[in-house]
Amino acid sequence: MNLTTVEEGKEYIIQRIETDDEELNAFLFSLGCYSGEPITVVNRHRKSCVVSIKDSRYNIDSQLAEAIIVY
Repeated sequence: MNLTTVEEGKEYIIQRIETDDEELNAFLFSLGCYSGEPITVVNRHRKSCVVSIKDSRYNIDSQLAEAIIVY
């Protein structure tokens, strides 16, 4: 499942990032968003969601949220 379908406030583990864009992968890695790391969707809006990664909060768009696969 991806971040657009998960329950708000529940912690999940990132399984993988589904993108071929190396710049995007590097950006997410710099935020601490990579395989094996916990992530929580704090709040979801229509075209974005707020996520918590390593005690920091980020606003990501829905397209990016779809690329982050969790379990």
